[in-house]
Amino acid sequence: MSRRLRLAVFGLGAVLTGALLVIAFTGLPEFGTSHHPYGDRAVHTAVDEQKTSNAVSSVNFDQRAIDTMGEEFILFTAVIGTLVLLRELRREVEEGEVETELRRSPRGLSSTAYLTYAMLGVTTLTGLYVVAHGHLSPGGGFQGGVVLGTAIHLLYVGGGYRAIRKARPLHLYEIFDALGAGGFVVLGLAGAIVGGDLLANVLPLGALGDILSAGQVELLNALVGLEVASAVIVILARFLEQYAEVRIQGTAR
Repeated sequence: MSRRLRLAVFGLGAVLTGALLVIAFTGLPEFGTSHHPYGDRAVHTAVDEQKTSNAVSSVNFDQRAIDTMGEEFILFTAVIGTLVLLRELRREVEEGEVETELRRSPRGLSSTAYLTYAMLGVTTLTGLYVVAHGHLSPGGGFQGGVVLGTAIHLLYVGGGYRAIRKARPLHLYEIFDALGAGGFVVLGLAGAIVGGDLLANVLPLGALGDILSAGQVELLNALVGLEVASAVIVILARFLEQYAEVRIQGTAR
């Protein structure tokens, strides 16, 4: 394709996109209006139909649950890409040589290590709370999953690469990542079979404000939290392995 033809295609697309934006913007309601159909619908569905105190979670896991499933699989795909592209260098460097160099690697200050070890439990509990109460208060599976996924990396701050390498069974987190993503799909198919729509609620709603409420919104939150936490751990683990073991390979040579 020539330069002139590329510019013509781009110009045509830009003109059409601009026209669509002008039509959309001119059709918006005026600022300060009291008419909020989407907000009213979201709150009505969350409180009256789904018994979900957190309207945002109700939107994410009920009204636009298919979009949320797509977002989850974007992260799942990122994990697969990371595993393929950032293969472990232990296949290229002898295991014994790597272990020897890891034992010689310096640690941080003792005060830093003690503080990070103490914060590990607090951060983990905070992440679990954010996930478990995602249908009741601000937060949810994505936010709590990131907190849980980064909590374990406090070991890297306090004890270095050797500490986190021993305390992190990556094969289990890879399984958890797949279970979180697959569980979302299974629950969606159950909704299609029982409720007639993909991701339709098939669980008891409970009472508004209770920890066991909101139907499958709570369970979907937990599945997303499991997948996000595991994905963050696996991705960061591969990058840390590349950094640490490439450096080890360089010093060994």
